[in-house]
Amino acid sequence: MKPPLPVRNGVNATRMRMPEEGPWATAMEYVLDRWGHVDPQGIIERFERGEVQALGGVVVTPQTPLNEHMFIWYYRELPVETRLPVELSVLHQDDQLVVVDKPHFLPTTPGGMYVAESALVRLRVALDLPDLVPIHRLDRMTAGVLLFAADPTTRGKYQLLFEKRQVRKTYEAVAPYRADLELPAVVRSRMIKSRTYLLAQEVAGEPNAETRIELLRHSETSGLGHYKLEPHTGKTHQLRVHMASLGLGILNDPFYPALLEQAPDDYSKPLQLLARSIEFTDPLTRVSVRYESSLRLAGYSDAESAPAPNAS
Repeated sequence: MKPPLPVRNGVNATRMRMPEEGPWATAMEYVLDRWGHVDPQGIIERFERGEVQALGGVVVTPQTPLNEHMFIWYYRELPVETRLPVELSVLHQDDQLVVVDKPHFLPTTPGGMYVAESALVRLRVALDLPDLVPIHRLDRMTAGVLLFAADPTTRGKYQLLFEKRQVRKTYEAVAPYRADLELPAVVRSRMIKSRTYLLAQEVAGEPNAETRIELLRHSETSGLGHYKLEPHTGKTHQLRVHMASLGLGILNDPFYPALLEQAPDDYSKPLQLLARSIEFTDPLTRVSVRYESSLRLAGYSDAESAPAPNAS
């Protein structure tokens, strides 16, 4: 379904499904009953201004019956957000793709308390690309290479590459160094992640997550290692869980191996996980491409470090 309302300030209009029946005579009565505790006058004014629409751009008025339309669209009244003290940079842009370096702490897409302060909305506004859509995602706490489709009609061709595992992704991480571990190693496990539970979990069963872990170098002074991670699958928090399972909890990770009490973001201590590069054959041009982050992990210094014997 094509939304009847255009993107405004980088944010999509919200779609709401209307019930087929109920005690509400009009669509507005239903919306007020559901969301009126937030801003009842604002809801009424949006209906009166013609800012609530159905498919085809049909205006939904305060008198429109409840069941006249299955879906309606409207703009949310968003709270003012404090700008996060991080910036993203564009690595590549053409008519099909926008590739960026996403910083730590910036979410990929709107959600929860972050709407305008998301990579998607920032880019839509800065590049004047209201139809920009993400091809994949990075956790809010993870930095690095992130792809967006400038043309939504070609997004599916790029997403299919991820589904068929035809994309090679390389990450870097800083974590404790363990001399007793034999690396490189491939970690396989079965992982699950519930929508209602914050953490991903490893459970018994057929493995559905696989990560190759390699030690690039380590420091005897700090006791830290600089690792290269290559995920073969893309489960939520997969890299963080697999590193923690080896006793290599990633530096500044508030989730794994132990869940810390919720606290405000400490911008001086970002999660030391970086999506370093991404490689694939472009489905439109059939040309092999590679995009690499220009960011560095601040938690590790090359000074007084020794390369791992088998590091590539």
